[in-house]
Amino acid sequence: MVGSMEPSDAVPALERYGLSRELMRALLRGVHLGLYILDEFGRIIMVNPYTERVLGRSAHELIGADAHDLLHRNPDGSKLPRSKCPQLQALGTTDSVHTEETWFVRGDGELIPLGLMGAPIQLDGRLGAVVLFYDLRRHKAIELEQAAHLSVLEELAGRLSLMAEISTVLASTLDKEEALRRLTRLVVPRLADWAVIDLLGPAGELRRVSIVSGNREDNARARQWEGALPAPDDSSDSPMARVLRGSPSILLTGQELACLDGSSFRVFQRRLLDYIKPTSVVIAPLRTPRRVLGTISLARCAPTPDFDMSDLSLIDDIAGRAGLAVDNADMYEVQRRIAETMQRHLISPLPAIEELEMAARYQPAPRGSRVGGDWYDAFPLPGGLTALVIGDVTGHDLQAAADMSQIRNMLRTMAWAERTSPSQVVARLDEALPHIAGDLMATLVLALAKRCEHGRWWLRWTSAGHPPPLLVGDDGGAVFLEGAEGLLLGTGLSLERTDADALIPPGGTVLLYTDGLIENREASLDDGMSRLRRHAAALAGLSLPEFCDEILDRMRNDVMDDVALLALRPRP
Repeated sequence: MVGSMEPSDAVPALERYGLSRELMRALLRGVHLGLYILDEFGRIIMVNPYTERVLGRSAHELIGADAHDLLHRNPDGSKLPRSKCPQLQALGTTDSVHTEETWFVRGDGELIPLGLMGAPIQLDGRLGAVVLFYDLRRHKAIELEQAAHLSVLEELAGRLSLMAEISTVLASTLDKEEALRRLTRLVVPRLADWAVIDLLGPAGELRRVSIVSGNREDNARARQWEGALPAPDDSSDSPMARVLRGSPSILLTGQELACLDGSSFRVFQRRLLDYIKPTSVVIAPLRTPRRVLGTISLARCAPTPDFDMSDLSLIDDIAGRAGLAVDNADMYEVQRRIAETMQRHLISPLPAIEELEMAARYQPAPRGSRVGGDWYDAFPLPGGLTALVIGDVTGHDLQAAADMSQIRNMLRTMAWAERTSPSQVVARLDEALPHIAGDLMATLVLALAKRCEHGRWWLRWTSAGHPPPLLVGDDGGAVFLEGAEGLLLGTGLSLERTDADALIPPGGTVLLYTDGLIENREASLDDGMSRLRRHAAALAGLSLPEFCDEILDRMRNDVMDDVALLALRPRP
C-alpha cells in the first residue's frame, strides 16, 4: 500500500510553482519593472538590471546602501522623513504598501517620478521587504503634453469668446465713442491692465476718447489724459506717429518705451507712461481699407506677463474690427445728417393765417438711431379752409425722406384739385400710390379747419392708420379725437374711408403728432397716449410755441424714433 505524501516531498521547490531557472532568469532580467529587496534595516540586498537602468546607478552602488537615504526625496529634491517612506513602512507591517507617485534621485542627480509598491517578506526568519516600482516619466510627459494642449485650447476658446463679445459690443450702438468706451472696458482686465483709444478728427486732430484701467482709483485719475491731444509731428518716428501714418501694429518693451524725444506729443505721452509704468505695450491702428482712423494702445504692468506675438496678432484683429465699426458709424452719421437736412428742407414753412396760430416741431431720432420719414404740412385752400397734415412714411433712410416728399406733394396737389372731404382726398392718394411709388406704405391724418359762426372753428379729419389728433381745451381738459380711422396707405385694399367732425372750443388746441412721440421701449402705446394727454392738459395755458417745446421735452423718454408734431389754436 502506497502511503500519502505531501507535494513538497515529491516536487522540487521551483517546479512546484511552475518555475524554472530560465523563467526565474527572465523574470529577473526581462521584466520592465524595477525590483529590489530590502533587509530588516532598509538596506538593499538585491536589485534587477532594470533598477540599474532607471535609477542610473550600478548594482555595486545600490547593494548595501540605505534605500531611503540614497534614493527617496521630496518633489523639490529635499530629504523625505523616514517616517513617511513607503519602502520602510513595508518593513513594519504584514500588508503591502502602495503609492501612486513618489520621487527618487538618480545617480546623475535627476529627480524622477515613480509608482511604487512594497510588500513584507521573511528572509531567514528575519523581516525584509520586496519593492517594485515603475517609471512615471513617460506618463508625466504625456500628462504635461495633454495639459499644454488643453491650455492652448482654453486660451483659444477664451480668445474666441472675447472676439465674439467684442463683435457684439461694437455692433450694439452706432455711437462710435460709446462703442469704443465699451470696448476698452471689455479688454481690461481680460487682455490688458490699461486700454487707451485715440481717434483722428476730420482735420487730422487727435482726441483721446477712452482710457480705462483695471483699478478703480486709477480710472478716476486717468480722465485727465482724455480729450484733445497734441498733434504728432508728421516727421516723427514715435511709435504712435508711425502707426497713425499707416504702419502695422507695434509691440514695445519697457526699455523701448523709455526712449522718447522731447516733442510736445511725446512729453504728453511720457506723463501717462510714467504714471502707468508699463512693462509691455501694443499700439494697433484702427484702420479700414481706405484710411487709419486712430489707434488702440493696450498696456501690461508688472506682474502681468508681457505681450507676445500671439497677443499682437489678436490685438491687431481687435483694432481692425473696431476700425470698421468706427468707419460704419461715420458713414451712417453722414447719411443721417444728409437725410435729416433733406427732411428739414422738404418740410414747408407754416403759412401765415390771420385767424389761426400754428406751431410745428420736427425732432430727429436720438443720436445713433435711424432717421425716419415723419413730416407735417399746413396750407390754405379756397373757401377759407386750412389743410393740416401729419404723416409717417415707413423706412428710416434717404429713401424714406424722398418718399415723404413725394407723398406730401401729391397730397397737396390732390387736396387743391379735389376740394372735397379729407377722406376722398386720402382715398384718391391711396389709389395713386402703387402706380407712382411702388410698395411704399405710410400713415397720415388729413384735417380741414374752417371758421364757423360766432367765431368758433370746425375741424373735419380722416386717419389712415395714424394716431388720433388730441384736442386740448383751455380749461385743461384733453380728449383724443377718435373716429374716421382707416387703413394705412399702400396696402392695396379698397376700403371706404370716412370723415369725423369736431368743434374747436375758444382757446382750444389741436395737436397732431407722429407715433415717435408716444412710443417707448418700456411702456405700451396706451401708456404713451395717456402720458401725452396728461402732459398736454397740464400745459394748456402756455403759448403755442412753449406748448410744443414742453410736450417734446416731457415725452422724449427713451424714444428711438423721430418725431413731428403740428399744433393749431384759433386766435381770440
